[in-house]
Amino acid sequence: MADRPLTPPVRPATPAAPAPSVPAAVLALAGSGEVLVLSPHPDDAVLSCGALLDRLAGRAPVTVMTVFTEAAPPPHTLSARQFLRQTGAVDAEELYAERRAEDRAVLGRLGVARFHAGFVDGLFRRDPEPARWRRRAARLLPELGHVYPTYRLHLARGRVAARDAETVRRVTDTVRELLPPGQGVLLAPLGVGGHADHVLVRTAAALSGLPAVYYSDFPYNLRSAADPRFTGPLGAREASFGGGLDAKAELVRGYRTQVGALFPDGVVPRVPEVYLLPSGAAPAGGAGVPDPSPGGGS
Repeated sequence: MADRPLTPPVRPATPAAPAPSVPAAVLALAGSGEVLVLSPHPDDAVLSCGALLDRLAGRAPVTVMTVFTEAAPPPHTLSARQFLRQTGAVDAEELYAERRAEDRAVLGRLGVARFHAGFVDGLFRRDPEPARWRRRAARLLPELGHVYPTYRLHLARGRVAARDAETVRRVTDTVRELLPPGQGVLLAPLGVGGHADHVLVRTAAALSGLPAVYYSDFPYNLRSAADPRFTGPLGAREASFGGGLDAKAELVRGYRTQVGALFPDGVVPRVPEVYLLPSGAAPAGGAGVPDPSPGGGS
């Protein structure tokens, strides 16, 4: 009689690990410390994390550190002038004073603390040590005196310019001053979309050595993906949070100088927020940390 082929035993499929609850995971990582949210510009933290911040407010000390809160006087590059026209502004420094006021008002509504770090936005950031010829030529062609001469070819290329090394160091030092080791957790941008200011803040978060949850940059993540060269080595778990999106949309509208350019049709998309949680972060149910969401929180 012919031998019958051996059939391997059927094993039940291993169920996938449940997705972590984002609020519970962040609270677990913060412990008895605080949540320090790194926002490249006024509006970025609320755009990407507004729903989560609303859920965390009152349950943990939360501070939003907005990094690039200043402009600079003219002469401006063509890209900077186009940005000013897009927002309907005439004076860059007045625009950024208004942006800071918007940020204070929105974060005040959320009930979280804020810190404006006072660094100059990449569109206006000048070379700290230009060669003499470059400094003179920049009077006629401002691009020659700026760290990022153009938006498309420089500021949006996903790289931090070598001439920005001092800015990276200073931002990293500021993060460490606001959140000493063992005192909490960072929420930091993934740099989705490749804006150099976002990538620089992500770099500072990584260099700080502090535990970090990375958030996907909205609305850039509607058309771009995170850089796998950064996310791959993290070994992190992706989790989403979709509670309170209508309330978040109203908060976003508080950034009046920006919302028209970001959402020309006037509609703020209700898209769940996306986070990368460190391996070992609290699983669903919070690993002993109560989930503050009434319905589960994801």
